[in-house]
Amino acid sequence: MSRFVDKLSFFDRRSSPMEEAEDIPRSGLLHHYHEPISAMLPPEPSPPMNAKKPSITLAQLLKRVNDARSGASTPVSSPSQSHYTMEIAGSMPGSVTSASDYAPSEGGSEGQLLPLVLKFADLKYSVKQRKKGSCLPALPFRRREPEPEVPRMKMLLDGISGEARDGEIMAVLGASGSGKSTLIDALANRIVKESLHGSVTINGDSVDSNLLKVISAYVMQDDLLYPMLTVEETLMFAAEFRLPRSLPAKEKKKRVQTLIDQLGLRNAANTIIGDEGHRGVSGGERRRVSIGVDIIHDPIVLFLDEPTSGLDSTSAYMVVNVLQGIARSGSVVVMSIHQPSYRILGLLDRLLFLSRGQTVYYGPPSLLPSFFLDFGKPIPENENPTEFALDLIKELETMPGGAKDLVEHNKSWQMRMANRIRHPDGGHHSDRLPVMSLKETISASISRGKLVSGATGGTVSVPSESAPAQSVSKFANPFWTEMGVLSRRAFINTKRTPEIFIIRLAAVLITGFILATIFWRLDESPKGVQERLGFFAIAMSTMFYTCSDALPVFLNERYIFLRETAYNAYRRSSYVLSHTIVGFPSLIVLSFAFALTTFFAVGLAGGAEGFFFFVAIVLASFWAGSGFATFLSGVVTNVMLGYPVVVSTLAYFLLFSGFFINRDRIPRYWLWFHYISLVKYPYEAVMQNEFRDPTRCFVRGVQMFDNTPLAALPPALKLRVLNAMSTSLGVNIGTGTCITTGPDFLAQQAVTDLTKWDCLWITFAWGFLFRFLFYISLLLGSRNKRR
Repeated sequence: MSRFVDKLSFFDRRSSPMEEAEDIPRSGLLHHYHEPISAMLPPEPSPPMNAKKPSITLAQLLKRVNDARSGASTPVSSPSQSHYTMEIAGSMPGSVTSASDYAPSEGGSEGQLLPLVLKFADLKYSVKQRKKGSCLPALPFRRREPEPEVPRMKMLLDGISGEARDGEIMAVLGASGSGKSTLIDALANRIVKESLHGSVTINGDSVDSNLLKVISAYVMQDDLLYPMLTVEETLMFAAEFRLPRSLPAKEKKKRVQTLIDQLGLRNAANTIIGDEGHRGVSGGERRRVSIGVDIIHDPIVLFLDEPTSGLDSTSAYMVVNVLQGIARSGSVVVMSIHQPSYRILGLLDRLLFLSRGQTVYYGPPSLLPSFFLDFGKPIPENENPTEFALDLIKELETMPGGAKDLVEHNKSWQMRMANRIRHPDGGHHSDRLPVMSLKETISASISRGKLVSGATGGTVSVPSESAPAQSVSKFANPFWTEMGVLSRRAFINTKRTPEIFIIRLAAVLITGFILATIFWRLDESPKGVQERLGFFAIAMSTMFYTCSDALPVFLNERYIFLRETAYNAYRRSSYVLSHTIVGFPSLIVLSFAFALTTFFAVGLAGGAEGFFFFVAIVLASFWAGSGFATFLSGVVTNVMLGYPVVVSTLAYFLLFSGFFINRDRIPRYWLWFHYISLVKYPYEAVMQNEFRDPTRCFVRGVQMFDNTPLAALPPALKLRVLNAMSTSLGVNIGTGTCITTGPDFLAQQAVTDLTKWDCLWITFAWGFLFRFLFYISLLLGSRNKRR
């Protein structure tokens, strides 16, 4: 077993991450590692390394890994005290970066992995500032004070440099608005390349956006989880999304159970997540579930935006302790944190303090006392160093010059520390082992069981010039698998919230009952015809208004969807199709409920054929209406904005449907709106279903005087007028003569351009079109990147 030189340059003396990793099973599963808070030691210069040591090749490394896997039943012997070397070597002037040299000893039987280094250099990011001004004009008698000039651009990141390594936790600290979340977003490639200046590399290679999504995970500050799923179900669905289909279901369940134990969630495994209306897990447990969802595939790099926000001290410590175990398993962990406690500070390996986008300290916690002592602000005894640092930074920011002095002191101090390490004996130490490339690192990590979604068939290929490194697919599962998992999850959520469907069904039944009692058994007189028109207009428009409840469905899931698709858990097309499949059965139930309540009570024509067509057109109306509301939910981001848009748009559709004004009476410049009206097609379909029979007569003899001023004449006088008309026209018009048939009435209403089947298929087509537009809105509106 290889032995390493003991050179702890500025970190506390503690066991090597690679030494601790010797006891980690090579299956990619996580385990707890507890480490006492070591004493803060002053920095000691590292002696030069003059002896050359042979480097291990990746092929030899993978062979030993495979040998270790084959002999997993035999415990791996622990090496005699191994150590790792940390160097301070700034890649940019005035910055401190460290590098670990992993070197095998002569004749060693085991090789150690070379370090995984996430390095960022001179990151700069600025945004435009809007000028503050009143929307009201200045009054002539009021003297307006001149406003200070606001800079056009606001610098959120100003030359930030540093690095993070596997086996360590790098914490970004600072007050609100200092740029913590912005830096995390920059490292996680959540800022468009055109806006971010500087470089972010892993082992010296720049990372493609799609590749970074596969090898990394991002835990947002808010816990975005489905409230009606249990902890175990939430993690199991995450496993089905992120782990490949080739991995057996039994292995996925085993991985979930192991992760539950790792996160300390065994007692809450069968408890729902919960929300304001449903009691569920605690805040600390919910945060650990959020972390578990994103680390289910054991990522190589893990980013977290304030994972301890809103938690008590004990819960926060448990969360960071879990993160330490993840880091020790071979991952790079970068997190922002507001104000860590003393216990949490003992778990952190590297700190980066920010003040208004600038670095005021970068290094290990152990050097904070000497740093501020050199600045002339010694940390009082028994005081939390981070609390002192944050309070001092906040105090400096209130002064005219801000924290400029501390920023300059940090640059000079880091330069001095770098010189002490680089020239310990007057010479320059540059004898360093090469670091593996990014592709080699990914292959080596997969061979150790990490990045489960990247493993294909359980084999690992050795990268070489003739054979490229193992490729990592963009999505872990095919389209149909994703759609099945999404549909099953949505069905479970729907089943556990039956009140939503019950309320919607009750609204349809009550509306149908009211319409049935008002329009009870309509006759075939001219008044009956007009009442039928009113029933059809109200009924069809009600279908669309009832569908407005589909608006908040996606809005409630929007940020969960953004979190899951940001790192390729599933395709957007899979989500849209599963969303459609799960919602369609309820539309069928609602359609039959409304048709059974109204069709026979109102006395509509057509018999069984007419009834089933009525059901079909009501279903098509629900389908188109829910599609329209779903599309709007992908465009607007707030329910308060969405409902006015839905209500007003449906009112316009009803206005131009042909009920209030016939098609041939609509002005030509508004005629286009008549043809895009969603209400037009179902309204004309039910009209033709009712009045298409030429044998049905709706106006006979003296009934032609109904709905006219002559309707008030006595019946005898009406007969005399009718006889006079017959004599004048030369046509015998009696009291039983049919004046207007169903097709005649359709012609009067200008409902002649389409058949009822045309209207039915067009209505269904509207539903498909709106769902396609919903998919487009998800593609354009879920980029997850700042500009």
